[in-house]
Amino acid sequence: MTVHFIGAGPGAADLLTLRGRDLIAGCPVCLYAGSLVPEAVLAHCPENARIVNTAPLSLDQIMAEIVAAEEAGQDVARLHSGDLSVWSAMGEQLRRLRALGIGYTVTPGVPSFAAAAAALGAELTLPGVAQSVVLTRTPGRASAMPKGETLAAFAGTGATLAVHLSIQTLGQVTRDLIPHYGPDCPVAVVWRASWPDQRIVRGVLEDIEGRVDGSMERTALILVGPALAAEGFEESCLYASDYDRRFRPQTADSVYRDSRE
Repeated sequence: MTVHFIGAGPGAADLLTLRGRDLIAGCPVCLYAGSLVPEAVLAHCPENARIVNTAPLSLDQIMAEIVAAEEAGQDVARLHSGDLSVWSAMGEQLRRLRALGIGYTVTPGVPSFAAAAAALGAELTLPGVAQSVVLTRTPGRASAMPKGETLAAFAGTGATLAVHLSIQTLGQVTRDLIPHYGPDCPVAVVWRASWPDQRIVRGVLEDIEGRVDGSMERTALILVGPALAAEGFEESCLYASDYDRRFRPQTADSVYRDSRE
């Protein structure tokens, strides 16, 4: 028996990976985070599967469902929204599974920041503008922030910030970032990225709170950084005609000449 943790993607049912789809189809038990995972994903469950919405359950209750499946010799598809590597609460479940000696696998999913960037038609790392993306959040009831992990600390790098789970403190977010990025730094707030009712609000740090005007909650992602509106950036050397690379050596004495396939 195996528990298959599956990233169900940011919202659109067809952003589920093929591996995730096939694992769901092969599991007689499916535990899904119903507050965020679209019900259309459940269409891949086999007929007569036991499907449990874990949104109202405690961790103990979720583990009880898994133990019951283990006793029945049934594999479990455990669905979480987005990708499992960040803010999924998977870690605490894996720790308990290891203690119980129950096997598991992890299948990644499309993360919300990638879906938001796609909705904006934006590359978050532009040459000469930003080459790093910081995924972070502000303190909340469920999790505090470790010392040193502050918006000000991350803003000091000039990287593109993807601020999750923080729309309720948008005003404080902008106040913390303006001293580092400036009031005219581009901002985009994407609500329910990839869902049918997706909504985007663009602005700058100085006016984005007024533009949103309290009309978004929970699943909105805040993207901040010059890369969101840059036009005069340098072109990457990757596709430059004179750039010497493995699959396009430029000179007879190129180090890549003999290694080209």
